[in-house]
Amino acid sequence: MLEALITSKTRIKLLLKFFLNSSNRDYLRGLESEFGDSTNSIRIELNKLEAAGLLESNNSGNKKIFNANIKHPLFPEINSILMKFTGLDQLFTRVINQLGDLNEVYLIGDLGRGIDSELIDLVFVGNVNRDFLNVLIEKAEKHIKKKIRYVLFSIDEFKEKKHLIITDKDLLLWKNDTVVV
Repeated sequence: MLEALITSKTRIKLLLKFFLNSSNRDYLRGLESEFGDSTNSIRIELNKLEAAGLLESNNSGNKKIFNANIKHPLFPEINSILMKFTGLDQLFTRVINQLGDLNEVYLIGDLGRGIDSELIDLVFVGNVNRDFLNVLIEKAEKHIKKKIRYVLFSIDEFKEKKHLIITDKDLLLWKNDTVVV
């Protein structure tokens, strides 16, 4: 769907990287190794997105670090389009909003880092009926046509193990009845 609107695969990768998880920051060589694209094609797209005001940059030593400009008026709309593209919008509608006693939901793995993936990795924190969650996950997978893999923790268990599970690249999607992204 998105490929029909945006013909540059590199631009799509950059939008996913920076606009799906707005806390992502990276530099040209880091993006080159992550994407497997040439530095020239990545540089061209970074420059276009920065000139449009969609990306910001700052220098750290000899590296130019890029991140999303969350103050840009199109940021919410681009984020919304990417949520639909990845199926995360349906995850809220079909799973998260129906679970009840849920404290937090994290998106981890490739998609949490802004890399398109057919696998959605989630961490649920709360007191949730696992059987009901499995039914909701199965229905959502059929609708979004992606595999959903998850782990479920109680609040106390998660407090103990959070530092082992969640990295600074992972994305907090939902917290106490509030969509975070």
